[in-house]
Amino acid sequence: MTNGPDSPAAPVILAAMEATWPPARRIATGPWILREGLGGGQRVSAATAEGDWAEADIPQAEAGMAALRQERLFLIRQGEERLDAALAARGYLVKDPVVVCAAPVEVVAQPVSAMAAFPHWPPLAIAVDLWAEGGIGPDRLAVMERVGGLKAAILGRKDDSPAGSAFAAMSGPVAMLHALEVRPAMRRRGAARDMVRAAAGWAREQGAEQFAVVVTEANAPARALYRDLGMAETALYHYRVAP
Repeated sequence: MTNGPDSPAAPVILAAMEATWPPARRIATGPWILREGLGGGQRVSAATAEGDWAEADIPQAEAGMAALRQERLFLIRQGEERLDAALAARGYLVKDPVVVCAAPVEVVAQPVSAMAAFPHWPPLAIAVDLWAEGGIGPDRLAVMERVGGLKAAILGRKDDSPAGSAFAAMSGPVAMLHALEVRPAMRRRGAARDMVRAAAGWAREQGAEQFAVVVTEANAPARALYRDLGMAETALYHYRVAP
């Protein structure tokens, strides 16, 4: 796979993103896929266009999301400018532009001491506590449990103290990193770097070829970290939410 916003890697990585952070349900409604998130986050609660659609079809998606008791939220991928414009005309607002960063797993998987970060599953209680401190509670842990393939929690340590936790999972040749949380007192001390490298090392052992992560466009420190680790920005997407 080659990297870059228009590369063939982008669709594969976007598919892996859903497989490794799955909704509770996917519901086909006309040209739309609706997702029931059950509190698992925006990606697992957003509607996407998966077929030919017309502006007259948008209320069908809106009604389906209302039936799920979810906000009217659409995920807009590159190349979907017509849908983006149609939703903007209906008053939908842009929310959380996202960057997908990826690299060959060998680039990211540099050696890390097991004292600094290590993979395990099921997650240790301290990993669950660290996620909870960062706002990742039972609903998002339930997303991790739904993943049917290979997966791991990553526990990071710094100065003999728990520093953070993350979740990694496999989908075909792609490993995705999710739910990376570092304690505020441990930030800017290399804990996140060690955890990402440990996750990539685990992924390489599982046979992964690519390693990827999604990050909001506004999160400049995280984007800088992933660039420093050799990851390129391979795809972009954003949400449109009803006002």
